[in-house]
Amino acid sequence: MDLEPSRALRCLVTGATGYIGGRLVPELLAQGHAVRCLVREPGRLRDQPWRAEVETAAGDVTRPDTLPTAFEDIGVAYYLVHSLGTGPSFESTDREAARAFGAAASAAGVRRIVYLGGLVPRNGSPTGLSPHLRSRAEVGRILRDSGVPTAQLRAAVIIGSGSASFEMLRHLTERLPAMVTPRWVSSRIQPIAVRDVLHYLVAAARLPTEVNRSFDIGGPDVLTYEEMMQRYARTAGLRQRLIVPVPVLTPRLSSHWVGLVTPVPNSIARPLVESLRHEVVCGEHDIARWVPDPPAGLTGFDRAVALALRRIKDAEVATRWSSASLPGAPSDPLPTDPDWAGGSLYQDVQERRVSAAPDAVWRVVEGIGGENGWYSFPLAWALRGWLDRLVGGVGLRRGRRDPARLRVGDSLDFWRVEEIEPGRLLRLRAEMRLPGLAWLELSVEPDGPGSRYRQRALFHPHGLAGHAYWRAVAPFHTVVFGGMARNITERAHPTYRG
Repeated sequence: MDLEPSRALRCLVTGATGYIGGRLVPELLAQGHAVRCLVREPGRLRDQPWRAEVETAAGDVTRPDTLPTAFEDIGVAYYLVHSLGTGPSFESTDREAARAFGAAASAAGVRRIVYLGGLVPRNGSPTGLSPHLRSRAEVGRILRDSGVPTAQLRAAVIIGSGSASFEMLRHLTERLPAMVTPRWVSSRIQPIAVRDVLHYLVAAARLPTEVNRSFDIGGPDVLTYEEMMQRYARTAGLRQRLIVPVPVLTPRLSSHWVGLVTPVPNSIARPLVESLRHEVVCGEHDIARWVPDPPAGLTGFDRAVALALRRIKDAEVATRWSSASLPGAPSDPLPTDPDWAGGSLYQDVQERRVSAAPDAVWRVVEGIGGENGWYSFPLAWALRGWLDRLVGGVGLRRGRRDPARLRVGDSLDFWRVEEIEPGRLLRLRAEMRLPGLAWLELSVEPDGPGSRYRQRALFHPHGLAGHAYWRAVAPFHTVVFGGMARNITERAHPTYRG
């Protein structure tokens, strides 16, 4: 059977704020397809370079009542969401979301669902799978049984700049020249380059309607995780790593180890690590009956790593694993009225006048975080990041997608860009673990021949613990936030030498 004739389709993409979805949208547009993005917060897409070319629909796969409008006139629906990291009930959440999505697609007469799931071991019993892989397999079964023909693409480790799996591999290899590792470093894995995943996702939209099944997709190399680390080191110009596997590191212990060394928080590292204990190698390549390999062939591991590293070096990382909001992170926008129904709103306000031009101050503001740090008391910020990691938060090491430019929705260490008005305003919403909601707002305005810099740290406490937290940290604000305002304005000054 051949692919259906090439023609423009109307595609619904879930997960457009995430790693794969954010890269799939421009690929579909390049093929001439019309795209509608289903997102909880449409404003998160505002600064995407393709935003003006797509429709948006506000909705949530966990809320069935929000779905019918999004499916109107849709031919192909992409399911690229999951509840990874939401806690012990994530399998139940994934199950109900898949049922709601399949039912809405069926009711709307959608011609095809395309779903990206996880590669499972050959002949593996579902009861023996890690919870993450078990849930991904179950979601695939639910979608295939929905009455809508479904192409379930099953991939193992995805190699690409910004993917969680790649960031885990990269930081483990670069930061640890010698390491004692768990047994899963000996598991065989068939990684695949993100560009090849996108190739299959785009082509799957035109599979014949009689195709309703799963497909294993993988690159040309089958490697152990240890071999992946050694080949990464060689491609990155590093010395060979000393790796000593030991049997005593359980998935729980090794996920904490991964969390300490890499930017990936424990809530995401643990299910990834638990899945790595399985051998995940493609059992078939049946998709080639309908979808030819890319013209240049499937991308080998070494080339995929080299391409990812080049993207990172050239600051061309389109999306990152942290592009999607962390499950359970606060999403409430900054209230416009401090006395709104939520109650107290604590503030720390710093203002400084500077002789530098507004654009010079703005360049410093927009460069905050990541490798540039937070312009004050690095030890205090590092300690706060470590404390956040200890209680299961994201910590301070997510860094930045781009070293110089920010856009709405970007993760920035343990903050998220909630609003940005280039040259004037940057508002960050906290995603660290807190007994309340917090924002950091930095603004620049012209003031005569120079500028006025204004900085606000805001905190809306939840209960007594929230009030106690603010009072406990308030004495440090003069040092941390006062130092931040002083250093930002000094760096913007024409005579600053660093």
